[in-house]
Amino acid sequence: MTEKTPEPETEPVLVTRDGHVAVLTLNRPDRRNAINRAMRRAIKKELWNADADDDVRVVVITGAGSAFSAGVDLPEALNGPPPRTEGPTPTQIMRAIGKPVIAAVNGPCYTGAFEFAVNCSFIIASEKAVFADTHASIGLLNGWGGSAMLPRTVGLPMAIQIILSGDPIDAETALRIGLANEVVPHDTLLERTLEIAHSIAASHPGAVQRMLRLLKEGAGASVAHALGLESEASASWRSDGKDIGARFDKRSTKSS
Repeated sequence: MTEKTPEPETEPVLVTRDGHVAVLTLNRPDRRNAINRAMRRAIKKELWNADADDDVRVVVITGAGSAFSAGVDLPEALNGPPPRTEGPTPTQIMRAIGKPVIAAVNGPCYTGAFEFAVNCSFIIASEKAVFADTHASIGLLNGWGGSAMLPRTVGLPMAIQIILSGDPIDAETALRIGLANEVVPHDTLLERTLEIAHSIAASHPGAVQRMLRLLKEGAGASVAHALGLESEASASWRSDGKDIGARFDKRSTKSS
């Protein structure tokens, strides 16, 4: 009797390139892209890889199949070592890298995945997207930055309602409260997200990274402190004048 060769394990994160944009696809569609240990390791690795690659200027993250992600793989999490033994969380890596990360939310985005999406630079949502943070509902606490980042996105009262109730939020509500920047037809989600990503990638990469850091640093600061950060950054920033002229000409041609 011939011994059956085990099926190769599916890559938990698929990585493709579209010009200067790296697309990371959470790839456990049979488990609604539940985030297990292998996926967490892969996400962290690919975020660091994108940050270190000068040819990558923007990262897009989406989900395979019908869901963005159902959140952390609870059966695995309840029967293994706690995630804190794995080092930095994926969202800590995401906040640390210097390039914009766009979440293209194509369906349900729950709990840990909701925190993951909130930590992205911004969200573009399919009309089929549904968001929910069910940590408190099932007796858990946020651990990936949700309680810190969500109030900065939707305001404190709305963040309290979302986190404490666990109620699902449809795409149109997400747009209304500022959780999602845009809601687009489901079939055009990746196309529209890539269009935005390429618009960012066409800008001066050094200026994009410095402005992104400035925006992050100023987001939780007082207006006076944020203005001081801007003044300091502007005074120390130097760019190639020829490069500025070439990019200005390119943008002018594009808009005419």
